[in-house]
Amino acid sequence: MSVIANARILTIDGQMSEIERGWIAFDGDRITALGAGNAPGDRGPVLDVDGDLIMPGMVNPHCHMPMTLFRGLGEDVDDRLFRYILPLERALVTEEVVAVGAELAALELIRGGVTTVADMYYFEDRIGAVLDQSGLRGVVGQTIANFDAPDHKTFDEAFARLDALADLYKNHPRVTASAAPHAPYSTGLDGMMRVAEWSAAHPDLPVQMHLAETEPELAWAKENHGCTTVEAADRAGLLTPALVAAHVMYPTESDMDLMAERGVHVAYNARSNGKAGRGIAPITALRDRGIKVGIATDGPMSGNTLDLFSQFGPATMFQKIAGKSRGILPCTDVIRMATIEGAATLRMADHIGSLEVGKQADLIRISLSDPRLHPIYDIYSMLVYATLPSDVTGTMVAGNWLMQDRQSHTIEADKALSDALQVAKQFKARIVEIDTAAD
Repeated sequence: MSVIANARILTIDGQMSEIERGWIAFDGDRITALGAGNAPGDRGPVLDVDGDLIMPGMVNPHCHMPMTLFRGLGEDVDDRLFRYILPLERALVTEEVVAVGAELAALELIRGGVTTVADMYYFEDRIGAVLDQSGLRGVVGQTIANFDAPDHKTFDEAFARLDALADLYKNHPRVTASAAPHAPYSTGLDGMMRVAEWSAAHPDLPVQMHLAETEPELAWAKENHGCTTVEAADRAGLLTPALVAAHVMYPTESDMDLMAERGVHVAYNARSNGKAGRGIAPITALRDRGIKVGIATDGPMSGNTLDLFSQFGPATMFQKIAGKSRGILPCTDVIRMATIEGAATLRMADHIGSLEVGKQADLIRISLSDPRLHPIYDIYSMLVYATLPSDVTGTMVAGNWLMQDRQSHTIEADKALSDALQVAKQFKARIVEIDTAAD
């Protein structure tokens, strides 16, 4: 047993309870008690946090962790996906490279106050190993695609990897396997139907998919199936409460009604969407229908950073611009989307996402010492518009400190960066070859 004391606490419970000065106790991996005032003396060692903020660890429901290695690459090139990214993936992305990129990502997530991440990429068994070793909580999604992927050439190979992933993490306390059909156009109706069958046989495991993300995706559905891309996914049987749909930029009104009826969840990637020039996702309309939406980073190739603080401003500002009102998507909602609502998108809200007795001890400590954060009239406004990832001084998952005083306990930071820079040298050399051939 141990106690965090002298803390300002945001519980993010059903009443959005706040404790101006209080304490929180945990035993093993679970929260056992919390309250206002002085900490009781009979609950083990006490950590006095000197008025710092304690809040739930944040949840990132859509990420491509190993793509830290692609960060900033071809940033202003419209065709960078086909010019650089896909050729680099096919030539250089191995399971060892995936592990290197995932470890750099895990370090960044921990330092930014993210305690749970949903990932979809390749060689996800290696990403699961990184999550396990780093102490993070996460979902590892085996990509299933009909293009030339680094870890599979056929659907049979992809599903064999998926089955092995599900077996590997079947009883893991923090790592959960997931099917991750890439997108409707890149998986196809038959592929999506096979995923739906797999999901029905594994009802407790999530499914992740890019959905209604791009205009070519809409054209694919109309030309090949005479419907919207959301309707195509529904015909395949993928619109279920297991689905975490990423982006959802271009749904119709009937698409959104259908998603709400089916219980689908959404991962909102405002920064990534904005950088790609795709517009503003109808997040307010989705949430008005009762659809749970979490704030996500997308991959670091697309959104550059893996901390949610960098997403908060764009996430709410875009909705305000679309609705022409500063009152749309208020700061309290943003923080709920980063915590309890994000947890709900992964069907984990029963054990993470808020600080309540019986839930997992997943929390972060945020220093309030910087002048940039004061005066504090509204703690939620401060978190959304003024807080930086560097203000996070401690990150705990399942009762274990992964970072304290900005020092990582589970990842060797210097080695993680050094390994990533070695891979980057290979990438740079291949980029020169690509550019030379193009010229």
